[in-house]
Amino acid sequence: MRAEKKFLVDEVFNHLSKSDYVYFANFSRVTVAAISALRKNLRQNGAECHVVKNSILKLALEANGCLRLSDRCFEGHTAIVMGGEDPSGVAKILCKFSKDNEEKMGIKGGVLAKAPLEISEIKALSELPSLEVLRAQILALFNAPAQQLVRVLNAVPQGMVNVLQARVRGD
Repeated sequence: MRAEKKFLVDEVFNHLSKSDYVYFANFSRVTVAAISALRKNLRQNGAECHVVKNSILKLALEANGCLRLSDRCFEGHTAIVMGGEDPSGVAKILCKFSKDNEEKMGIKGGVLAKAPLEISEIKALSELPSLEVLRAQILALFNAPAQQLVRVLNAVPQGMVNVLQARVRGD
């Protein structure tokens, strides 16, 4: 392998190693302004978008230990989106951008925890609540039994107070 090609493969491999996930997108007719806006939105979530050659990407994915991906992921111009702690949030940004620029950009597939993702799985991932909402829901589940216990323990004294108030009112 030529030194330049090895350098590019190593560079893409380093980008892929930063994240547990990577999404592939076709960006053939996206304007510079639109891709800049996408990169800005991704940067706010801690993610990055890079354009890579398909042959370099294949070699970097093999070196990273990813399972065999569909050939559809390597057709046309390819942009990779990865990074950030919230794969769902990044998928939301990418799916919204893809929907807004339907004719120009499309999602090809992806990898999550070294397992291939289909387009439908990425769209399902984008429909999940954000990481903060999921954390809040889990905390609410942990808190619910304690709240119910307090209500049960409070019921007896509350019932006694209700009886005494009824007695005072003369009911």
